[in-house]
Amino acid sequence: MEIGGFTQSFDVAQLVLYVFWAFFAGLIYYLQREAHREGYPMDPGRVNGPVTTGWPLVQPKTYKMRHGPDMVAPNPDRPDGGFSFEPGNNPWSGGNIVPKGDPLLAGVGPGAWAMRADEPDLTYEGAPKIVPLRVAKDYNVAKQNIDPRGLQVIGADKESAGQVCDMWVDQSESIFRYIEVALKGSEARVLIPMNFARINKEGVHVNALMSYQFGNVPKTRVPEQITLLEEEKIMGYFGAGLLYAHPSRQEPLL
Repeated sequence: MEIGGFTQSFDVAQLVLYVFWAFFAGLIYYLQREAHREGYPMDPGRVNGPVTTGWPLVQPKTYKMRHGPDMVAPNPDRPDGGFSFEPGNNPWSGGNIVPKGDPLLAGVGPGAWAMRADEPDLTYEGAPKIVPLRVAKDYNVAKQNIDPRGLQVIGADKESAGQVCDMWVDQSESIFRYIEVALKGSEARVLIPMNFARINKEGVHVNALMSYQFGNVPKTRVPEQITLLEEEKIMGYFGAGLLYAHPSRQEPLL
């Protein structure tokens, strides 16, 4: 028997290449399948409209949550966010839509929101993660930064919507998430997401809304904590304001 006869008729490098191709194809299939656990099946948002499952089909997987009930994904029975719209100039499927009613609360476009859990996000220890400074006594505004408490909140119309009364801190990340505002001429208080606010010595400037639109910002159910669903709705309201706060924002720039 000739020594090395097998390796002379067998290409090891080619075998390794084929194994790599098979592994890579399997990896793509796995990642594509797992990606369908987020956002699938897709609902077109129309009554009796088609439901898109995508490819490949995936079996539901149960995720054990540290706090609260377990989560199943994908879940075709998951609740959807609320929205109100009507067809625009193009009534066919895939055409544009326009908000119906108050565009800031219609839940479409930049104001869309998802039906997240109506429970507060929690720290590792199980306490509400985002709370006002009046609760989180160990936190405060850094001395080198402007403390916005007491400053006026100025809308896009250059008018005051109210006065800052507190800041809400994320205790897990040690970062401020919201500014609490006592509305002008009202006892109501609303939250402004920090990424929609610009703070200087003259006040807190919020370009997303007009001063008279702050009254409809979604409120929290509990004065000193906020749920994941409430965060979604608040962010959606301010996001919608970037496009719908004034009719001129929907016009082309040129």
